[in-house]
Amino acid sequence: MAGILGSIRNLFGGKSASSPPVAANEPETYKDCQIYAEPMPEGGQWRLAGRIVKGEGEAAREHKFIRADIFTNRDEVEAATYRKARQIIDEQGSALFR
Repeated sequence: MAGILGSIRNLFGGKSASSPPVAANEPETYKDCQIYAEPMPEGGQWRLAGRIVKGEGEAAREHKFIRADIFTNRDEVEAATYRKARQIIDEQGSALFR
């Protein structure tokens, strides 16, 4: 019963039992942006998550994203994160940081 209630809570935005994002070693640069893969461990798998940063220091702007996609392999989720981030940058351009 507790498992069902926890699942319902998670579905409607309650606290999740998942761990915080785990940063990848090196960011990827794409169109003047740095892409950081930060997959989230979840139940023995990995949820796609990352952030896009443009600029440096005080002028740096950041956009975080988390997707529903789940992967069993860390390398696969990181590759998918970079693809998704490039797609976000291509689709939203400078509006991403407004």
